[in-house]
Amino acid sequence: MAKASLISLAILLVSVVPFVYSIQDKCGACTAVAEELEHGLMTEKPRNHLDMRHRLDSKGQREGKLIDYRVSDLRVVELLDELCEKMQDYTLEKVDSGTKVWTKVNDWDKLKTNKQEARAHSKAISSFCGRLLEDTEDELSELIKKGSVKVGGVSKILCEDLSKVCHGKSKEDEDDRDGEL
Repeated sequence: MAKASLISLAILLVSVVPFVYSIQDKCGACTAVAEELEHGLMTEKPRNHLDMRHRLDSKGQREGKLIDYRVSDLRVVELLDELCEKMQDYTLEKVDSGTKVWTKVNDWDKLKTNKQEARAHSKAISSFCGRLLEDTEDELSELIKKGSVKVGGVSKILCEDLSKVCHGKSKEDEDDRDGEL
């Protein structure tokens, strides 16, 4: 009985582990992460400057800095902090042409595909997001603070420029890739 349980566990691990650790279409996954970050940019509320003037000097004047929220570390943290957790709402779904695309699931109960497989895909993209941010976080943070990351351009910055998992469609890029082969 115990031997059968171990064999069943081994088969389960072998069938689920590839979903968790490998994403076939890294460009598509990165684009989904970029879309979620873009959604965060679109829905962020305007904020006042951060007042870091908490101390008084000997003349009773406030000391410290007044930091623009748009260039603050706090804004970067609020945009990126729970991004990968939000990616657990995504899964791979087949479209009409038979290709698979990353889509956001609003109601897991209404999902028509295999729920266990869909959950495995959601964990895979969440893990991919963690690795992606780990590799690009410093540069991405600086670009956000500089104001270079804007709605409509997140995918290009994150997926082409920083992580290089997607390749642009320009002729120069294609020539560069041909030279690498």
